[in-house]
Amino acid sequence: MIKVGIIGAAGYGGGELVRLICQHPEAELVSLTGHSNAGKHILDVFPHLRGYTDLMITELDVDYLAAKADVVFLALPHGHAVATATTLIEAGVKVIDLGADFRFNDTKIYEEWYKVEHTNPNLAGEAVYALPEIWRESIPSARVIGNPGCYPTSIALGLYPLLKAGLAELDSIIIDSKSGVSGAGRTPSSTVVYSECDDSINPYKVASHRHTPEIEQSLSRIAGGDIKVTFTPHLTPMTRGILSTIYAKLNVKGLAADIQKLYEDTYKGEFFVRVLPQGVYPKTKWVAGSNFCDISVKLDTRTGRIVICSVIDNLVKGAAGQAVQNMNILFGLPENTGLKQVPMFP
Repeated sequence: MIKVGIIGAAGYGGGELVRLICQHPEAELVSLTGHSNAGKHILDVFPHLRGYTDLMITELDVDYLAAKADVVFLALPHGHAVATATTLIEAGVKVIDLGADFRFNDTKIYEEWYKVEHTNPNLAGEAVYALPEIWRESIPSARVIGNPGCYPTSIALGLYPLLKAGLAELDSIIIDSKSGVSGAGRTPSSTVVYSECDDSINPYKVASHRHTPEIEQSLSRIAGGDIKVTFTPHLTPMTRGILSTIYAKLNVKGLAADIQKLYEDTYKGEFFVRVLPQGVYPKTKWVAGSNFCDISVKLDTRTGRIVICSVIDNLVKGAAGQAVQNMNILFGLPENTGLKQVPMFP
């Protein structure tokens, strides 16, 4: 059994990790840590887990984790993962960071967008940015994994076949993404309380969202050329889910290609990516509670643009589920081990 520790277990991402690991046939929880909730039973924070675990949430004890765990998930705000990850890795423990601290090999980009000094650039340079469907070959040997963000996951999976085949103009990509309020975390704020967000939708952090450099890093790596995107996120009055609608101008080669077939062929062997039939467009409800990403593509013949629609559950494929998928790869298990949950509907 893989011995698992979760740091930051009381947040939404941490709670999803607990839920998934409790159902994982090859993993066992050995430690749940948190600061403000230390001393509480996990059931006091997440009553829906009753009958699945009896662990208490404790203050972080890195030495205990280093002795007991094979892998530790860090579900912490940016800027809080580096010191703990460094100690765990030196002790031989695998680390999967759900935050932003290890998503950039170039720490100058991280510092520019997150306004926090990165205290271990060498470890950041070693870290593997692990979106399995695209870069799984680099995952098995990793000591520290930067788990992709939720928006970047939906966008990279949506554009991967098109960019890998060189069918799009790289200077014309526009992304409109909509996220449920759980993406803002569990800390109360005026923007996500019911009376503020219900029956309303709004753009936020226009042309300034911190996921922008991560999106551009991923897409540039796929395309083999520098990409800048226009990315506008929106807060939507739902709990879970991300819908990314992506617009890209096709080049001459792209206009002549069968884009539907390209997507179906690219993702043919992928358990977690479902390319929808032509004329069927995804809903966030269709992936809720699951690690699936549903994708549709449509050519607008009037404009020569391809319209790609990609949906994920932001807490699962956009966070905890993808982290468990990466853990499975690290330990030589089938990627869908413990992740075969059928989406919830309605």
